[in-house]
Amino acid sequence: MNSLTFSIDTRFNPSATNVFSDLRRAGQLCDAVIKVGNHDYPIHRAIMSACSPYFRALFTDSLFHTDRREVVIPGVSAEIMEMIIDYAYTRDVNITADNVEQILPAADQFHVAGLIKACCDFLYNEISPENCIGIRKFARFYFCHNLEKSAFNYIMNKFGEVYSKSNEFLQLDIEEVCDLLSSDQLNVKNEEIVFDAVLRWIDYEPEYRKVHIARLLRTIRLGLLTTQYFVEKVKSHPYVKESDQCKPIVIETLKFLYDLDMDEEKDVDLNNPIAKPRVPHEVLFVIGGWSGGSPTNILETYDTRADRWVVCEAVDQGPRAYHGTATIGHAIYVIGGFDGVEYFNSVRCFNPIYKEWSEVAPMNAKRCYVSVAVLDGYIYAMGGFDGHIRQNTAERYQAAKNQWSLIQPMTHQRSDASAHSLNGRVYICGGFNGQECLSSCEYYDPPTNQWTMIATMRNRRSGIGVIAYRDCIFALGGFNGITRMNTGEKYNPITNQWSTIPEMYNPRSNFAIEVIDDMIFAIGGFNGVTTIFNVECYDGSTDEWYDATDMNLYRSALSACVVSGLPNIHDYIYKDREKTDDNEERRKRKSPA
Repeated sequence: MNSLTFSIDTRFNPSATNVFSDLRRAGQLCDAVIKVGNHDYPIHRAIMSACSPYFRALFTDSLFHTDRREVVIPGVSAEIMEMIIDYAYTRDVNITADNVEQILPAADQFHVAGLIKACCDFLYNEISPENCIGIRKFARFYFCHNLEKSAFNYIMNKFGEVYSKSNEFLQLDIEEVCDLLSSDQLNVKNEEIVFDAVLRWIDYEPEYRKVHIARLLRTIRLGLLTTQYFVEKVKSHPYVKESDQCKPIVIETLKFLYDLDMDEEKDVDLNNPIAKPRVPHEVLFVIGGWSGGSPTNILETYDTRADRWVVCEAVDQGPRAYHGTATIGHAIYVIGGFDGVEYFNSVRCFNPIYKEWSEVAPMNAKRCYVSVAVLDGYIYAMGGFDGHIRQNTAERYQAAKNQWSLIQPMTHQRSDASAHSLNGRVYICGGFNGQECLSSCEYYDPPTNQWTMIATMRNRRSGIGVIAYRDCIFALGGFNGITRMNTGEKYNPITNQWSTIPEMYNPRSNFAIEVIDDMIFAIGGFNGVTTIFNVECYDGSTDEWYDATDMNLYRSALSACVVSGLPNIHDYIYKDREKTDDNEERRKRKSPA
């Protein structure tokens, strides 16, 4: 005789729970009463037991007699108890900022896992610079480990906003402040921010807190400050000057900084605790390009905190140059380009977490010298050269569908242009149309599927770098038909006008450009004579350019992108964060084209 197997769907059934809820409200088939203060709540023991291990243990205990109907619950308000009972029957609850601090402790008391998760999800979505410290403490007290970790990560990532806006930061004790400020995960552009945070905390109660100044100074990577800042702002500050405990710290730091100043070629000893770089929260990836007379597939990352470039092992199967890159989430897309023989419409995707390369849908057209931008989750690829003509066509990629779709063609043919998105539009500037270098610019508006011309740049620029920065579009470098340029200009969308910015140190075309740490980085390129490995950055706060560490390879026709929040970020940053003697070896690997 054949046997039959029946399976029962035990998942949450809204229809069934509606029936149970109606029975409860009508007082029908109830077999117990929960009493809180002067309020009585008739319930079904089976329903409450299914929701809460606390009630299951209570109602199935041998001491609980089936004829005993009333259960007195202490330590919780009638309003919160009613919400928990409603949740047990409906799996629905209205969590607000006003009640979450009462619901979560009660949900924890009765072990209502679903309700605990709902409270944690609510608090996660409410995290802000003003409340993240309090949410972390709250989560830690109730053993909500994921929420505690999320709040801590938020504090680390947004620390500049947290210490400057949060009154909760001012309420921390010395142990808690030191734990935060000494963390390698603290995301600060420079250590001046940490010193400012120290002062803000002490200034809240100076008479009681200034005695901690020496201990707090130890949380700052003082060796990463400039000598001028340390002497003028730190050493001379009254809290520091008045503390005998600070004197050895000041002497140690001055010796370290003066040794660096005396020998500009000397590398910073990153193994020294006062100069150990913190871990960055973003990593700059540089992919491909033209190096040593041929295209390359070598991938490098830039560690902003250590000011070091790292060569990665996870190279693609083939080289390419004059391509574009774009980032969606953690995925890096390498688009179009040229390998010295073939013009590509292919698109490769690199997963930096698993270090795997894969092929995704190809574009509708081959595009070397392509311009790439990302807007609202779409990757835009515009213009380029297919080996025959300079194109005005454009298309966009939707990762969820793995599909490219043509959009309205540009007004002008453009190869060797550059593009970026700003305020819901995709801007593309300059380039080459087959006869001349261009100064014209236009933007694409996705809702209308239309291109609109804007004011022309002050210079013709092919092999240009374009980036959105501080609500403007910046256009840097490039070739004007005669020479490679080190000039730059920025476009204000409100006034529809271009204005000049300070010149770069190096003339360059076909270079990579990205924003990281609120600075524009110009990377590599061709200076008119040779391929270069020089890197420099522009700080809008000071309106100045600064030198950064050179790449490991000379390269032009490269592309760059920034990836945030990698769980395996240590795989892409300066490994030991200590001084090494590989400078000579690194120089040997650099060979100009």
